Amino acid sequence: MKDAMEIWQIFHNGGPIMWPLLACSMIVLTIIFERTLFWLGMAWRRNRALRDEILTIANTMDWQQIEIKTERSSDSIVQVLKMGILHKDYDMTRAMESEAQHLLKKMSQFMTVLDTMITVAPLLGILGTVIGIISSFKMLGSSGMADPKLVTGGIAQALITTAAGLTISIFTVFPYNYFKSKIENAGHLMEKYATRLEVDYRKLQAKGVQ
Repeated sequence: MKDAMEIWQIFHNGGPIMWPLLACSMIVLTIIFERTLFWLGMAWRRNRALRDEILTIANTMDWQQIEIKTERSSDSIVQVLKMGILHKDYDMTRAMESEAQHLLKKMSQFMTVLDTMITVAPLLGILGTVIGIISSFKMLGSSGMADPKLVTGGIAQALITTAAGLTISIFTVFPYNYFKSKIENAGHLMEKYATRLEVDYRKLQAKGVQ
């Protein structure tokens, strides 16, 4: 109970800017939680064995077997390969690119918001500090140096918003970079498997196999 009161006192001392900073922190926590669940789901649906098996079966041109094996798979790379195979007679490359872009867009959801919070939170903190310092100097102008503690105390309280803004930004930058690396890695794997499928299919076409 005492700790909660101390936290509320610090929050109150930070002034009105603490409310938008609180909103920023709630947004950040919600997105991090949602993206964590998303990537855990992606990891759970991953099926590396099936990816390699599709490429092996594709060399035998048994498209029906691939359709059966991929019917219930929700692995992102399997989906890209499946889309390419379904459109092999039209434009395999563009079909896989389109599916990959669609999946990468889902993976990148809310990343712009996190990036914005990394920038906005410290700026809000600085704004709160500037407002607090202005208030302290106004107090100094009206009361003179009769009680310097009022001024220094006001400045110390004003710095609370800067500390809060920096904390939110620092806390956000680590998961942001982690999620960004996951997206880049997923894009690399999609490109790798799609290229292998396309090259193998072109080889079969060159040999006259349909």
